[in-house]
Amino acid sequence: MTQVVNDGTPEMKGLLEKGRKRLRNVGVILLVLGVLAVAFPFATTIAFKTVIGWLFLIGAMGHFYGAWNADTPTRRGVDVIQGIIFGLIGVWLAFFPLGGIVTLTVLLAIAFILQGLLEIVMASRLRQFPGWKWMLFSGGVAILAGVLIFAELPSSATWAIGLLLGINLLSSGFSYLMVSFAMGKVSKV
Repeated sequence: MTQVVNDGTPEMKGLLEKGRKRLRNVGVILLVLGVLAVAFPFATTIAFKTVIGWLFLIGAMGHFYGAWNADTPTRRGVDVIQGIIFGLIGVWLAFFPLGGIVTLTVLLAIAFILQGLLEIVMASRLRQFPGWKWMLFSGGVAILAGVLIFAELPSSATWAIGLLLGINLLSSGFSYLMVSFAMGKVSKV
């Protein structure tokens, strides 16, 4: 691991200060977005679902482009079928605001439960190392979150994705700010 050390030169101080300000600004933006996402989880869920829909539509265009340039009829047929599937999913997610939220929430709950199970298995294999209980705890929390989301369906579909995205944004924003503060200490040396 390389550690950045301020050698006292004006160039290094300038680089550290520029990086610190950039991290601080990104951190503040992420914190603001996180607060908005947590305050308005349903709107965030709809926005997130719409973005995913547009990504599927862009993917559909890529498959149709691939079909147009395919060198064999089989490849062309596969790309057309994939393009149609991606296009239908994209239209459903992007243009029907309430359609697909429950499905995405179910997928999120399944992902949490699977992640939790994998972390518990990892914890059992790491028993000889200090801190393995934190991995076990994290796995339990992930499973609990998945089960709670399932238990509250379909109402959890209105808040789960937006709330979790907001928490992620808050966590990232906070970490960017903390690194920025640490860089400020290094740049003053």
